[in-house]
Amino acid sequence: MVYRPFRSTYYDAQMRASPALLRARAPYLVKNTITGIAICGVAIGIYSYTIRVISQDEFDDVIVPDEPVKHPQASSTTEGVKQAVAAGK
Repeated sequence: MVYRPFRSTYYDAQMRASPALLRARAPYLVKNTITGIAICGVAIGIYSYTIRVISQDEFDDVIVPDEPVKHPQASSTTEGVKQAVAAGK
């Protein structure tokens, strides 16, 4: 016996749509197509608007701080401790 997950009058044994299913979907085909195009159009519009606005951003008003002053460091920490101990004697 062949296993069938469900029995439906809308699909045949090869899981192809029957004429009844095609007739049931027919009234909604145009409405669903228009809705799908509208949703895709809104998503593409938001994406392109965002890219356009971001690409126009200029950072002329941002103040960039100068490079911090680098202080000369001791060659190593242990030498600094040795110098401090020697000065304390």
